Amino acid sequence: MKEYKSDRLRNVGIVAHGGAGKTSLTEAMLFNSGAVNRLGRVDDGSATTDFEPEEIKRKVTISAALAPCEWNDHKINFVDTPGYADFVAEVKSVLRAVDSVCVVLCAASGVEVETEKVWSYANELGLPRIGFINKMDRENADFYSVVESMKEKFGNGVVPVHLPIGAQDSFQGIVDVLKMKAYLPSKNGREYTEIAVPAELLAKCEEARTALIEAAAEGDDELLTKYLEGEELSNEEVRIGLLAAIAQAKVFPVLCGSALKNIGITQMLDSIINYLPAPGTNPVTGYHPVTKDPVARSAADPFSAMVFKTTADPFVGRLSYIRLYSGTMKPDSSLYNATREKSERVGTIFTLRGKQQDPVTAVHAGDIVVVAKLQETATGDSLCDKDKPIIFAPVSYPKPMFVRSIETKNKGDEDKIGQALARLMDEDPTFKVRKDVETRQLLISGMGELHLDIMTERMKRKFGVETLLTSPKVPYRETIRGSAKVEGKHKKQSGGHGQYGHVWLQLDPLAPGAEFEFVDSIFGGAVPRQYIPAVEKGVRDALAGGLLAGYPMVDVKVTLTDGSYHTVDSSEMAFKIASAMALRKGVLQAKPVLLEPIYAVEVLVPESYMGDVIGDLNTKRGRIQGMEPIGGGLGRVKAQVPLAEMFRFSIDLRSITQGRGSFDMNFSHYEDVPARIAEAIIAGAKKDKVEEA
Repeated sequence: MKEYKSDRLRNVGIVAHGGAGKTSLTEAMLFNSGAVNRLGRVDDGSATTDFEPEEIKRKVTISAALAPCEWNDHKINFVDTPGYADFVAEVKSVLRAVDSVCVVLCAASGVEVETEKVWSYANELGLPRIGFINKMDRENADFYSVVESMKEKFGNGVVPVHLPIGAQDSFQGIVDVLKMKAYLPSKNGREYTEIAVPAELLAKCEEARTALIEAAAEGDDELLTKYLEGEELSNEEVRIGLLAAIAQAKVFPVLCGSALKNIGITQMLDSIINYLPAPGTNPVTGYHPVTKDPVARSAADPFSAMVFKTTADPFVGRLSYIRLYSGTMKPDSSLYNATREKSERVGTIFTLRGKQQDPVTAVHAGDIVVVAKLQETATGDSLCDKDKPIIFAPVSYPKPMFVRSIETKNKGDEDKIGQALARLMDEDPTFKVRKDVETRQLLISGMGELHLDIMTERMKRKFGVETLLTSPKVPYRETIRGSAKVEGKHKKQSGGHGQYGHVWLQLDPLAPGAEFEFVDSIFGGAVPRQYIPAVEKGVRDALAGGLLAGYPMVDVKVTLTDGSYHTVDSSEMAFKIASAMALRKGVLQAKPVLLEPIYAVEVLVPESYMGDVIGDLNTKRGRIQGMEPIGGGLGRVKAQVPLAEMFRFSIDLRSITQGRGSFDMNFSHYEDVPARIAEAIIAGAKKDKVEEA
């Protein structure tokens, strides 16, 4: 592939709700442009951008894939993205790197949940958008209904530039309403026949053309004046006006076709060149790493770039996907990572088409390429000229809320799992790993059940580590609600020196959060000074091991009030044992209770779902703290919910709200577990202890 300057580049993210056909659309555009020799299919695992084994197995896109092609002396960098909420990190990373977005919709399903989400992500970044209504050959396909739905959801900036000829079984071509020409594809789809607009479509085409001209006029003041004065605008003037309005994200052209039948795809490629902006239309801003002052970069400025995606491979190593914002980059050169203040050596630079690598000799501002084996660089890092440093704002990712405990199936894999998890975290910013010191479990967090299943499959395939996922243990705690005064005596004689320790302990509850307090109230040397630390150590050890169900006991005050010793047989160990004996006896007399962690939960949902969400939280023993509208048709529900009830809430919330809800949760405090539930937990803990023995 030859070198292309910024004005001859287009970077387009392909986004959609799962099942709308964006991977098939990408494949059809690659085929029509000659980038691939055969039209691959998702169903038979031959699609260029769905090449990972997990994608072929499930027939869904999991990882964003780069797929460049050449068209009309331009280079178009397509980036096919996942359509499922579990892989939102891939989508958000890509949108940060591209200059425009193609939103694919199914002609039968229309605007769906993820359609709304990806549209809002593009809104946040001010990205130009073009819509493609796919599957016009499908049963129940209705182009005009989908367009009206888009206008209702996304505003009147949505304007068709193509209309379908027929629908469902009779779908056979498209009409370009600006040129007022109709196009019927040949058998292979790459060529087409230009015909006059069918008579039955003339009225709709005229109406659509008028709307298109009005939208174009609003994108340029001179054109608007000319239009208002009644002068006719040429097709080129309309195109230029549309280009300006689309670049400002005021107008969103809509096209249509069928990716599987290869209808409307050639015209889609033309529209990407004609209507979507080249990179560098507006300067990109960042900040100076030292002064923190704002810094802008244009295409002609010194080199700057950002890593928007990283993949980890045990054989190839780390692959960094880089978007250049300014300057040029060449193989065998040195780059400066301003984020980490490290220099990096670049070897071969290549572009990827699915998994196929094509080396490049030079890269210019606006392009997207891949570099292997950068040692220090991770996703979100900024690369630049060391003398002209700049850091670009990192991508904002949602917090992963679906948590599972992970352990290896084979005992010999404990060392390998740490390295594998680290590589996967490097690859996916929404995949997190932590060690729970209380439950001693290794926990992984992701965006959903499918997300974590995919990660475990990758661990097995890439790193040879087989794992098991289970629900995390709840870090329960124990405490007392009453007081008790107890005696502990450890006396043992077996020839020679014996063992003797004797204490009296007073147990009292403390305020929540006070943890533990030990008080020495010995007078007259009833327990010698040198044994006092052993008494405290015995008490602490017994509390840490738990006395009801094996969980740490907290918020307890223990006072050493009296005791006795033997001049020969007493020892630190004897007093430690005596103290633990006394504590165990005293806890049973001091009204012991089990505590559970309570989390403060905030749920954001469309207002129409608030009642259902509140009902679900109530079934989870949640206490609703408040609810309020926050604008945009959304509401916020605040509640306090036991952690034990929250492990599947992300799945339940997605089901209740059809994927439109989100939530965050943070630890609040500990509370008594209800007696019935506590009995089951204690019984289960005792059973586990017996089985372990």
